[in-house]
Amino acid sequence: MNPLIPFNKPYIAGKELYYIAQAVTLGNISGDGEFARRCAAVMEERFGIHKVLLTPSCTAALELSAMLLDLQPGDEVIMPSYTFVSTANAFMRIGAKPVFVDIRPDTLNLDERLVEQAITEKTKAIVPVHYAGVSCEMDLLSTLADKYDLKIIEDAAQGVNARYHDQYLGSIGQLGCYSFHETKNFICGEGGALCLNSEELVERAHILRDKGTNRQAFFQGSVDKYTWCDIGSSFVLSEINCAFLFAQLEMFDEITLKRQQIFDAYYQSLLPLEQNQQLRLPCIPEDSTSNHHMFYILLPNKTIRDGLMKHLKQINISAVFHFVPLHSSPKGRKLGYKAGDLPVSELAGDCLLRLPFYYELTPEEQNCVVNEIQKYLSQNLNQLDPAQPLTSPATQS
Repeated sequence: MNPLIPFNKPYIAGKELYYIAQAVTLGNISGDGEFARRCAAVMEERFGIHKVLLTPSCTAALELSAMLLDLQPGDEVIMPSYTFVSTANAFMRIGAKPVFVDIRPDTLNLDERLVEQAITEKTKAIVPVHYAGVSCEMDLLSTLADKYDLKIIEDAAQGVNARYHDQYLGSIGQLGCYSFHETKNFICGEGGALCLNSEELVERAHILRDKGTNRQAFFQGSVDKYTWCDIGSSFVLSEINCAFLFAQLEMFDEITLKRQQIFDAYYQSLLPLEQNQQLRLPCIPEDSTSNHHMFYILLPNKTIRDGLMKHLKQINISAVFHFVPLHSSPKGRKLGYKAGDLPVSELAGDCLLRLPFYYELTPEEQNCVVNEIQKYLSQNLNQLDPAQPLTSPATQS
């Protein structure tokens, strides 16, 4: 049975179907056609990124990033444990080792205060993950990267069109990675982008992305034939997906405003529950401009989180947990981690619940979600344990 209120719903915002038909008419639907160029140009100009290359996913962009840095077996890459598996897989595939650092209790981002102590002579890069479209503390991370000669790869899968101070996420590190998966703010089913903020990486990025060949140089007329030059794979996004995505990018401001309205409605409706210490709301620091990627709540313990999730499911409302911290996974244990190593990450894994959030979510649907949360918590106060809250009450900027 389909949920009455799903967690996510793909949507048509503008000219998606028209542009797909136009792409077919133009005669190139495989990739790197007219709509790929339009998408890249929009993001380069809006976000201040030197070069944007469309990829089949954010996972592919992360893998390209790892390849571009020429990481070797035994090299270490610092990242949060509270992230999607692709963040770690991209680097482990080429032999590098993820070094997991705990997250901040307020934003659930990589705790910048813990990064320096994790740096060793083997460390080559830092991968901040901008959770829920809220920026990591990039000034300190950039200072550490300069001090220890490290690269920064921004995992901005959830951060498209969000900012840290006046810089867009994905434009701050040497490399940035975006996602346009159907659960993200701007979608094309499956898709991503690699953001190149260093000119010296662009030529090789083209080669790695195009199966290790210099085909782009051939198309540009700088060589008379293209051939195998390097390692690589097929990291080009279909032109059909690019056509769909371009229509979404044309609606940047409208989509962003709608998501902000949905976020604000949840926040204001649930604020009394936070004030009563029944749950925690998202935190957006003053130095961060969120893209309002998601709305989550943090419950006081796993029992109440799982109970609320089950209650909502029974009435056809789909609310879901998020990451199982990577260090606590079977693979994480093989890397030498154990329960208790990263306590804030583990609390987030146990206590966080994501609420339905999509472009066409109506105020009536939101009210239904909020009312059921209120009802469940009022009936289960005996299960609440405020003794060790995840953090102090969040504040919205």
